[in-house]
This record gives sequence, C-alpha cells and structure tokens, in this order.
Amino acid sequence: MDTNRGLPAIESHRVLHIWITENLKMVPVPERAYGNFFEEHCYIVLHVPQSLKATSGAPKDLHYWVGKEAGVEAQDTAGSFVQHLQEALGGATVQHREAQGHESACFRSYFRPGIIYRKGGLASALKHVETNVYNIQRLLRIRAGKHVSASEVELSWHSFNKSDIFLLDLGKMMIQWNGPKTSTAEKARGLALTRSLQDRERGGRAQIGVVDDEAEATDLMQIMEAVLGCRVGNLHTAMPSKSIDQLQKANVRLYHVYEKGKDVVIQELSTCPLAQDLLQEENCYILDQGGFKIYVWQGRMTSLQEKKAAFSRALGFIQAKGYPSYTNVEVVDEGAESAAFKQLFRSWSGEQRKNKHLRGVGKLLQVKLDVGKLHSHPELAAQLRMVDDGSGKVEVWSIQDSCRQPVDPTHHGQLCAGNCYLVLYTYQKMGLVQYILYLWQGLQAAAHKIKALKSNAEELDLQYHGVLVQEHVTMGSEPPHFLAIFQGQLVIFQGSAGHDGKGQPESATRLFHVRGTDSYNTWTLEVPARASALNSNDIFLLTTAGLCYLWFGKGCSGDQREMARTVVTVISRKDKEMVLEGQEPPHFWEALGGRAPYPSDKRAGREVVSSTRPRPGPLCGPDLPVAGGSCEPVEAGGRGLGPGVPEDPPRREEPGHAYRAGQAGPRASHLHWMVPHLGPLQMDEQSVL
Repeated sequence: MDTNRGLPAIESHRVLHIWITENLKMVPVPERAYGNFFEEHCYIVLHVPQSLKATSGAPKDLHYWVGKEAGVEAQDTAGSFVQHLQEALGGATVQHREAQGHESACFRSYFRPGIIYRKGGLASALKHVETNVYNIQRLLRIRAGKHVSASEVELSWHSFNKSDIFLLDLGKMMIQWNGPKTSTAEKARGLALTRSLQDRERGGRAQIGVVDDEAEATDLMQIMEAVLGCRVGNLHTAMPSKSIDQLQKANVRLYHVYEKGKDVVIQELSTCPLAQDLLQEENCYILDQGGFKIYVWQGRMTSLQEKKAAFSRALGFIQAKGYPSYTNVEVVDEGAESAAFKQLFRSWSGEQRKNKHLRGVGKLLQVKLDVGKLHSHPELAAQLRMVDDGSGKVEVWSIQDSCRQPVDPTHHGQLCAGNCYLVLYTYQKMGLVQYILYLWQGLQAAAHKIKALKSNAEELDLQYHGVLVQEHVTMGSEPPHFLAIFQGQLVIFQGSAGHDGKGQPESATRLFHVRGTDSYNTWTLEVPARASALNSNDIFLLTTAGLCYLWFGKGCSGDQREMARTVVTVISRKDKEMVLEGQEPPHFWEALGGRAPYPSDKRAGREVVSSTRPRPGPLCGPDLPVAGGSCEPVEAGGRGLGPGVPEDPPRREEPGHAYRAGQAGPRASHLHWMVPHLGPLQMDEQSVL
C-alpha cells in the first residue's frame, strides 16, 4: 500500500477489514469491536469473499459507512480514502455508500447477529469496545425485524414503546425487555444479539434476564425501576419504519452520464426490462432503482477521472431527484457486477461481453456433473454446495393466504412463478440428522407472499429449535443440490396456482423449455407459447387440447432427449408425438400462432446445465405481464447469473433510439436533470424531435 496516502497494509488471511479515520490516517478497528459503529464518524469496510481470495482480480466489496451525525469533513476524508484504497487494491472492486439505519443487505450480512449504533466522539470511537468493563449504564433499542440493529437511546421510560425490544445494560446485569407487540421470532433474534454483547463486552460473565411479561418478572422490574424510576402513563406505539414500496423498487430507469464541454448531462435511455447491450464499455451510466438504490456502472474504457467522479455524480443525482440523503449507492466496474445489479436486466451474459472483441461466438466448456465423485472429491462438493446426492427426505409447503400448505408428494418439484414455497430437506451426516430449508421465491410472486414466506420459515425454524440451515433461492438461481432433490423433474409453471402447480386448464396450449442432461441438473420452464421461443439447441414440450408434442431441436444431445422423455410424463398424460426440427406438422405451428424466426445457431460446445447453468431472467416485458404490471427485481445472494429465458430475436437499435417495454422511438422517455456543483443542464439536441 502507498503509505504516503496514509493507507494501511491489508492482511491477506483476513476476510473483513474495518477502519475509522483519524488525523488523515485510516486506523484499524479491533476485531472484537466489529459491528459497533459510532454515529458521529465514517467507517471504511473492505470485504474479500473467502472462497475467492486466492483468485487474482476477484471482486471485492468496499463499503463507505456514514453515521447520521457525521460531519462533512469526516465524509470527505473517508471518501478520499475509499478512492485511494480502490486504486491501490487493483482488480475488480464494487464500491458501496452506506448510511446509518439504511445499510444494504450485503453490508448487514457481515455482522451477525446485528449492528450496534453507539454515541460518542472521536475518543470513544477509537477506544471502541473494552472487554470486562462493568461500570456502565445504558439503554439500547433493538429492532429485530428482517435486519437486526441496536441504537443507544435516552436512559428513560420515555424511550420505550410496545413494538420494539429494549436492553438495559448495567454491566454485570443485562435485562432484555420485550415489547408486548413483538413476535416470537423478534424476541429470539433480540436475545441472540444480547448474548453476543454478553460474550464480546462482558467475557460471558454478565447475567441476562428477560422480561416477557412484567407481571411475572417482578424482580427484574424492580431493578429496572430503580434505574429508570417509576413509569408514568402508558407505553406508546412505535413509529412504523419507512419501507420502500415494491412497485417503487421495480421502477428501474437507466441513464447515460456524459460530459459536454464543462457540463455534465444525464440522459434517460430506457426503463425495465433493460437490455445489457445498452451498457457500452467507454461510457458511464446511472441506474436508478426507484430511489431505493442508485447504481453507477463504469465501463472498462472510462477514464480514471470519470471513475473518481462516480460518487459525486451519484450524490448529485440523488439531490436533483429529491431522494433521501441515506439512499444507497453502489459503484460497479464492468466485469465485477453484483447479482443484484445483473437481475435488473432482462438477461445477462458475462461470456458475451468478455469475448465480444473476438470474431464469432466463443466455445463454452461445460462439464457433466458426476455425483459419484462428490464423496471422493469433497472440494468439488463444497464448490457445488452438494451436501449429498439428493436422496434424503423432502417436504414441500406452498404459501397460500399467508399460511403454509403441504404439497402432495406426487406434485413435488412442480412450482409456480407466482408462488413461494418452503422445501425442507432432511439427511444424515456422520450419523447425525441434518436439515436444509430452502425458501424458493417465484419471480412473479406478490410482495405479501414473499413476506409470508419469510415469516413461515421463521416459525418452522422455531419448531425445529433453530437447527434449520436456511437458504434463499430465487427462481432461476436454483443451486445444483436443489435440482438434485427433485431428480430432474423440477418444472416451473407460469402464473400463480394451487397445490397442483398447473394453474391453467388442461385444454390450454402451453410450451415448456427443457434444459439438462441428467437427473442432477435438469430443469423445465414454461415459456410463452409462440414459435419465437423455440431454440434449435434444446428440447420443448408443446401441450395442446388433445396432444403433446415433444420437439427435438437439431442441436440437442441424446442425454437431453432421454431426460425430456422423463419430464414429459410429469407435465402431461396426453398422447405424445415426437417431432424433429424441420419436420413439424401444420397443427404444431397453428398451436403456436404461426411460424416465426427463432435462435437456430448451433452451439460450438455442448452446453450442460451445472453450477453455471443459464438462469431465467425476470418473467416480464410486453409478453409476460406480472403482478402489479411491473418488473420487480429480486436481490440474490450469489454472483454471476446467466442469460435469461428465451427471448425474441435481438432488436436492432438505430442511433438515437431508446427501448422500453412496449415502446421504441427517438423520444422514448428522454429526461434530463442538472447535477448540482457539476455544471448547468445541457440538452442533447440529437435526442430532441
């Protein structure tokens, strides 16, 4: 590192590094104090994913955290260090701007069981946490919803309310007071944070008392009243936390940012669904997720000066739009895009961008999954997250009316894009019973179903005494083990339906896309019943009122054909007719509404679905309406999603044209704003009719 800039050394064996700024230097925060943030200061957090540390140029996450009482000078100093640190790190780095109380899910995931906000000046911040200090009296308000956080509040009954959890920390005694309106799950998460504080700050020596019912905890209430005095009046109801409307999050807009003379111009290009081809490597773009989050995408050919201005441009954009100052900002370099960013696009192909300078299409190397090797090669099993071969016990529940309803075993693996499901997998490891709870979320699922999915998962986890390993699975991002437990018979239907998963009458014409070569990697997705959805490299099932066609593309393999014959028995019991590409009967095209162009270029290499299998993108656009009439992006945990569901033939964009759902033209929603402190607004006359 460049010590002239006050940058510290990075310890290669550590995954998480946290610094606070002092006298123009970055001072490391002790590990025991991780998760504690002082409100008057700014912090810099560097996260290097452990599984990628050995990989040269692997993506890193660099966060810049701003306390709600932090001054302008502290913010400027920390922001400057972030820029210098990114330059020194080299390789692909994703920058994030985090604001107190509104941190991203990525940031919060580093700190379990929760984040603690503390008051105090620089001396307190540099001292951070002292272990085994008992001469202390403080009151913490714990919010134990989806994300757990604790804030120091006034040591008074006036700070209490019915909906939150409060921790009275007296050094040798810690009393957790649960509000009467808190749920069982919130109480459990609050207690986990209390025990974490007991271990980190009291060496495990402090006693913990829990007040769940004041009438039954008279001894603890006497201690609280001795510190806080007698309570006068009734407890008030907490102000509801500000939540982002799901439709607001789905209002995604892409803007081109460029300089014209000494001025900065921000020009709207498109709305959801976005096309990846809109991003050009020599340009810089702002992607606005309805004020919920702002992304700044920087092409690999953008200048260093433009990259340094990324944060200031994003903050100027936030001010111009009138968004809250705590709006999250993520600066993304080309090639290091996060999964959350990629899912805002209709489809995403890393290979295509990586090899676009080459002539033709690069050859994809794909490997067929040999489950027999998982036992002898544990590193392969770990990489694919395969705990076993998927032969354990499977239980499935569908979320119906905010409750979980068991799905008949004969319909296991038949899911709907408009529904959410809980999949409990039970297996044995070294003689011990182990559990994995998959939370599967359809891309067309309504917000209330997603919320019910999480609450039902918490209830189920409590029934199993907290031993369930939970894994969130977004439709199209299913891990190999999830596919394996359904033995190649995972079928995703469009729409929302009951327990049978089919949602439409048997007489309806439906088209299914089958991908995979064996029972451990095959999945089937219902696509629009039109000819343009076909692909010469794959297999499709077309069900009509009286017949089921099994269509074999010219590029499909024998293994693919064998798996398709298995899947067809799940989808339809009608008479089957095998159809080879080029030999379709007239009724086949009539059922699809007539002939239409479709992808027919043969793949250079046999593409086999594995841990890098293509993922279907959001089922949205002019032909696939979703609940609420908008495309709602979903945040996922992993990086690197593949291309989406079969699309229409690529749209050829003419210069000066913009594309949005159902609209194209020279003036397809071009809007401009002036960016504060970066010069007045200049209209691009080429974009004006």
